[in-house]
Amino acid sequence: MRTAAAASSHLVTLPSWHDKRLHNNLHPACCVKLRTKDHHQVVAMNRNESRLHKASKFGCNSATRGICRRCSRQVVFSKAGVSLQEGFGSFREDEGSWHSSLTSGVVEKLEAFYRFSRPHTVIGTVIGITSVSLLPLQTSSEISPAFVMGLIKAVVPSVCMNIYVVGLNQLFDVEIDKVNKPTLPLASGEFSMATGVTIVAASLITSIYMGVKFQSPPLLAALLISFLLGSAYSVELPLMRWKRHAFLAASCILIVRAVVVQLAFFIHMQKFVLGKPVAITRTLVFATAFMCFFSAVIALFKDIPDLDGDRDFGIQSFTVKLGQEKVAGHSTLAVMLWLQAQSVDLTTNTSITSFYMFIWKPSHKSFMIKKKLAKKMRQNRPIPYWIRMRTDNTIRYNAKRRHWRRTKLGF
Repeated sequence: MRTAAAASSHLVTLPSWHDKRLHNNLHPACCVKLRTKDHHQVVAMNRNESRLHKASKFGCNSATRGICRRCSRQVVFSKAGVSLQEGFGSFREDEGSWHSSLTSGVVEKLEAFYRFSRPHTVIGTVIGITSVSLLPLQTSSEISPAFVMGLIKAVVPSVCMNIYVVGLNQLFDVEIDKVNKPTLPLASGEFSMATGVTIVAASLITSIYMGVKFQSPPLLAALLISFLLGSAYSVELPLMRWKRHAFLAASCILIVRAVVVQLAFFIHMQKFVLGKPVAITRTLVFATAFMCFFSAVIALFKDIPDLDGDRDFGIQSFTVKLGQEKVAGHSTLAVMLWLQAQSVDLTTNTSITSFYMFIWKPSHKSFMIKKKLAKKMRQNRPIPYWIRMRTDNTIRYNAKRRHWRRTKLGF
């Protein structure tokens, strides 16, 4: 048996002919076993086992490395032959760094997809569908595997449609998101436009396919309505791009979240999962009314942090028209009023009187907000957009006439 020193200097001469294409196929993708002429069992890194054998037999265009499992030495395949070396720590370090970089790359892509899907909307979709699916149940014994499967059939295509809607909006709002939401994958450059289009198209196809496959007309109708309204909300085409108009944008959110989700999935679970006749209950009416109010508040609040980008790109949301303070203040007061209304006992005069007196408090708060806003506007009057665009003019406010007037520089 050879000593370690002799083995370290061992060199086996192989034929000089080599295939130039072999080096292009060497890639650390999978491990295959190989025996050299001295019966060193080697784990070499290559894409294809047959080409690895060919590389070891005839030599390759460039050196590649492996580790012998018997003697724990590094084996170098080159054009000149096969050599054994004592040190192989660097090879293991390279292998470990490659695996760590691959893992970190996958994690980064998954994190970017998580942000691309807008998780708060996905969570809202899952919770909304689950809650309305429980309304047709009369007893807890009706929760069966068939019910759970019907719920899954409703949630999965709806989540795919949700990803389509939010992804489509990001595809058409890349420039706006660079101002409002620069951390989104398309705006930050983590995802290319081709990647975004692929995700959006795959989500849409998967959602519609499931809706047709599950043979539930209410479920398919909900998906199609969400597709049409989501497309009309974002797509830059004539008679579309409804997000430019505050009322149409709020209507899209209210119709889908408050009406379509409540009615369609209630009927889906009641008739096509539980097998009961369709019957509109008071709990469904209450849930729909509550979600109408709640969706209206969401439609108002969601545009408050997007003021700068929406204003620069001509999106006439309620926040752009009325201002952040007004929208936030009135929405908060409306939520307080709704919550207080839930505790009113209509059979007791004392409770009704207490609620009536409470109504005056938001009214007083509203007047105070308006007064503060008016004072703030007097102290720091906003400059009209058409004047701000003129960089060669200065602005001077004429308090007597109460209007803005343009004056030339040096006037």
